[in-house]
Amino acid sequence: MKFSVLGCGRWGSFISWYLAVVKGYDISLFGRETSAAYQSLKNTRKNDYVSLDENIALTSDLGYAIDFADIIIISISSQNLREFIKSIVKNYDIKNKKFILCMKGLETPSGKRLTEVCIEEGVDKNNLAVWLGPGHIQDFTKGIPNCMTIDSYNKDLTCYLADNLASELIRFYYGDDIIGNEIGAACKNILGICAGVLDGLGFSAMKGPLMVRGAFEVSKFIMAMGGDGYSAYGLTHLGDYETTLFSKYSNNRNFGEKLAKGESFDKLCEGVKTSEAVYKKAKQLNIDMPITEAVYKVIFEHEDLKKAISDLFSRSIKTEKYS
Repeated sequence: MKFSVLGCGRWGSFISWYLAVVKGYDISLFGRETSAAYQSLKNTRKNDYVSLDENIALTSDLGYAIDFADIIIISISSQNLREFIKSIVKNYDIKNKKFILCMKGLETPSGKRLTEVCIEEGVDKNNLAVWLGPGHIQDFTKGIPNCMTIDSYNKDLTCYLADNLASELIRFYYGDDIIGNEIGAACKNILGICAGVLDGLGFSAMKGPLMVRGAFEVSKFIMAMGGDGYSAYGLTHLGDYETTLFSKYSNNRNFGEKLAKGESFDKLCEGVKTSEAVYKKAKQLNIDMPITEAVYKVIFEHEDLKKAISDLFSRSIKTEKYS
């Protein structure tokens, strides 16, 4: 079994490391020649997170990477996926290729899940899976284990991938709700931004209520999108809260904290665009998502942070469950 990982940022480089070092597979790792991440790996065979094993073939030749592998893993910015997968489908033979998406987000402005984007651009849904769930590279490379989820439209593919990717470092579960798991994974990044804002304002004690109300809010959205609301309480959403709402490594939490302090943040924060996509989709579906709305208004309408929190507290009192 051979894998190609498309995208050599922190998560793509980690996946290559995991598959090569922990699992022993032959790996091709693709990055664009013009990217700083690729140049760093090309020059030193390492970055801030991992060193590339000798059985990882680093390449900027996308055709080579596609031809090399039976299974192609994509780890790029969610908002760049459509044009990227469109180019792959147009220019290469992918008939017998399996694809795994390792990003967490919804497309803006369509509000579509990432597997939907791939299917629309010509990827066979039966050859398409997602790899989601908690875990930070900094912990994994120290040997600290975690649990994650593989989900797809094809139960046999789900089981095949989970069985062959599992190790003592990552315990995989078989997903059975790709809609809910994709949405839950995307939405936890919005909650991560909100958690960072609370940290930045000195309101960290409110992260408990944020977790509870956030998961409930996301469960309603999942159901409105056709998924199982209980998926919000699984690994890909609630299970990922520790690594998103509390960890010093979380880009989304760090973005929110910097935002609250009036400081800039220059790393990829998928929750920003996801908050826009979810907010607009929820409006279309007439779903009340006050936390998401607050994050959206602070980022895109520049609403005052403390006013946004005050507005949440001034909402009409209601029962905790089912409302």
